[in-house]
Amino acid sequence: MRNDNLRSYLNLHLIVFIWGFTAILGALITIQSQFLVWYRMFFAAIFIAVFLAVKKKSFKVAPKSLVKFIFVGLLIALHWITFFGAIKVSTVSITLSVFSLGAFFASLLEPLFYGRKVLWYEVFFGLIIIAGLGLIMQVEINYWSGMLLALVSIILGVLFTLINGKLIADHDPSVISFYEFLAGFIFISIYFLFQGSFNTDFFVLSAKNWILILILASICTAYAFTASVKVMRQLSPYTVMLTTNLEPVYGIVLAFFIIGGKEKMSTEFYIGAVVIVITVLLNGIIKHYRKEDEL
Repeated sequence: MRNDNLRSYLNLHLIVFIWGFTAILGALITIQSQFLVWYRMFFAAIFIAVFLAVKKKSFKVAPKSLVKFIFVGLLIALHWITFFGAIKVSTVSITLSVFSLGAFFASLLEPLFYGRKVLWYEVFFGLIIIAGLGLIMQVEINYWSGMLLALVSIILGVLFTLINGKLIADHDPSVISFYEFLAGFIFISIYFLFQGSFNTDFFVLSAKNWILILILASICTAYAFTASVKVMRQLSPYTVMLTTNLEPVYGIVLAFFIIGGKEKMSTEFYIGAVVIVITVLLNGIIKHYRKEDEL
């Protein structure tokens, strides 16, 4: 059992590392953000469909559930479009630092979704994160548009995560993901049809872009999702949550070494980023000890 836990813990770090690498791929792929999301959702849906077929899992869902999946699929599509859009007009580091606000928004919205009271320390830590983000914004003023896109993206991300938290209780996570990716792909396709975006040039990509898109859709999306579900059978929610908070750290460090140049931020940026990361980790630690006291 201990070896299983260790293997799952190492696998979880690999998954979080992969999630951090997603932002790098978004910066390296040289097509517009909405085109990138179209390809990502299309191939991710195919990969998960193959996975479900191999595992002989049923695709059948109730009509009411399908409507919910379709709505969440739209949120995911918009979340990814604004996420990659933020990276394109700013930097990976800026985008991921804004994403740290997710904990604050979740502390405000989660009580509405799950009927629990607002926890004072979550709001307090959220305000500290905002202060850290304010320090970043003050010195990286040239990236305001990217910060705003990242802010919209993280709000959408928190919304669909909370909704999925309810859906997972009654449905297979892989089935949920398949229909959400498929719905997002269809929504974007309809938009492109009205915009006249589908033409010969749309499907003519460089070999580099094709390779990076397939890596993004398979490893960073389809694989990372199914693997994250598997490790949660062995690890506690606290361990998973605390490790996932390292995603911005991995992403910012990777961006610095892989992309360089544009990703080298000011000293104030890194001070603000450290404040944000420490605050997020403290939030997880307090949650852990509060749960222990309640047992």
